[in-house]
Amino acid sequence: MTTSPPFPGFDGLLSLSRREGVDIRPTLLRVLTDLYVQTQAHSADEERQFIELTSRLIDEVDDATRAAVRGRLAIYPAAPVMILRKLGLRPALDNQPMPLAAPLPAELLPQAVHEPLPAAAGLSMQPKDAAELAEMFFRAASSERVAILHNLASTPLKPATRIPRERAAHAVDALQMAAFISDIEIFTNELGESLILAQRIAEQIVEDASGEALACALKALDMPGAVFERVLLFLKPEVGQSVHAVFRLSRFYHRLSGHAALIMLAAWRGAAMASAARPKHRPALYDDERQRARGAARSPSPAAPGHVARTGTDGYKR
Repeated sequence: MTTSPPFPGFDGLLSLSRREGVDIRPTLLRVLTDLYVQTQAHSADEERQFIELTSRLIDEVDDATRAAVRGRLAIYPAAPVMILRKLGLRPALDNQPMPLAAPLPAELLPQAVHEPLPAAAGLSMQPKDAAELAEMFFRAASSERVAILHNLASTPLKPATRIPRERAAHAVDALQMAAFISDIEIFTNELGESLILAQRIAEQIVEDASGEALACALKALDMPGAVFERVLLFLKPEVGQSVHAVFRLSRFYHRLSGHAALIMLAAWRGAAMASAARPKHRPALYDDERQRARGAARSPSPAAPGHVARTGTDGYKR
């Protein structure tokens, strides 16, 4: 019996790092490490998959990313011994406290500071890559989405162009009014038009139960935090009636980077392009004409208008 991987989507996204023009291996390694250290203990299968995925990335990322991952695993008690040794760390013994990690080389320290890349310097995603990133985000759990968006802030991917201020302000007012009357349809249409999203993507964002997708979309519009909280309270009663859900999403919204939200917006737009590029015609088969001819032969021909079958005295039709 096969078991589902504890890190769904990573095997598919590893292909992105081998494609020309898109290198998200540093982001994948950071996200993978963040997800792993969030749990105090792991099964043997989870540890094995973490070792397999991480080992493929450690040797291929920059020194700053490797140093950041090294720092996270150095203080994590359940870090795999193989990965610790690969990073130059000493595993802790059972009867000894966790040893301190060796100091980083001086030449690595200046590179450990991540400055946000200007939009013009980013790498544009291909539609298929964007679709895989969008699918990974929607399939992830809440904690995994937080880690993904947190690490997107330092990715080299190019974000979407910021919505003009006047247009964004108009959209924020319209979305707030639609939320006050709990009109999901108007809210969805306005969100899709203001962010230039396909209707299917806009509906998926609004219907998403966890709320991180909606928070990300509204962050791309630069909606004020107080307005976002009011939208949560009125748009979906099931969310507004939960104090824990509103507080969690409000705290997440205030910590969410606008740069990461715009990168995810670019991924959603690219996913729509990938979906539109898929062929929608039915391929013709070699025996299609033969099958249609057989069907026509089996169908009885209708009688001509005005023709009446006559029966003679001998019982046969004339």
